[in-house]
Amino acid sequence: MKVDYKDLNFERLGHSSVKISGNSTPVIYIDPWSDVIEDSPEDADYVLVTHDDFDHYDPEGIEKVSNNDTHIVIYEGVDTSDLELPHGLIGVDEEGEFGGFSLKTVPAYNLTSGSHVDEKGDPYHAEGEVIGLVLKIDGISVFYPSDTDYLDLHDEITADVLIPPIGGHYTMNRQQAVELAKSINPELVLPVHYDTFEPIETEEGEFKKELEEEGIEVQIF
Repeated sequence: MKVDYKDLNFERLGHSSVKISGNSTPVIYIDPWSDVIEDSPEDADYVLVTHDDFDHYDPEGIEKVSNNDTHIVIYEGVDTSDLELPHGLIGVDEEGEFGGFSLKTVPAYNLTSGSHVDEKGDPYHAEGEVIGLVLKIDGISVFYPSDTDYLDLHDEITADVLIPPIGGHYTMNRQQAVELAKSINPELVLPVHYDTFEPIETEEGEFKKELEEEGIEVQIF
């Protein structure tokens, strides 16, 4: 499903793979995963990758959406030795200007004191393993937290469009994502990272209901 917000179009390809495009803006893919991408569109101007989990960093998925002019930007914590395409790396808490948009990276991780830890008590995503993305495209701000808990630092972020994970287990659950959205107060929320696997099944309809009671629009896309 595609969702329009002002001059931008958002498409959830599946799981956490998102395509952002517009009439006068670059085509941006975030974490393209080959399992949810049909055919080989090869239409990306930019590919952004937030971390090395197989469902986020996938060389096959990147190749499916890329062409000879695609710019690929990957978090520097990812081992990209198996990616044959030219690409650049970006760190956490960095800012950059690209063709048609700006990008700021922010920390993303699971709290050691939280519930999103493995049987050894280690967080599924340790601090320093993932980045979130804050994009500014044609005057519209977009926040893609990636695989993370709701962190105190998120309260400092503003965004018109929020694309949070809601499945729980490996990331914030839908209740925590509600609190994140209430803090940021975006005009539109587009949830991702749910129902792909049994551990992250959730009631996205309840998520939508809770936020719309707060006056925040949610589209299940």
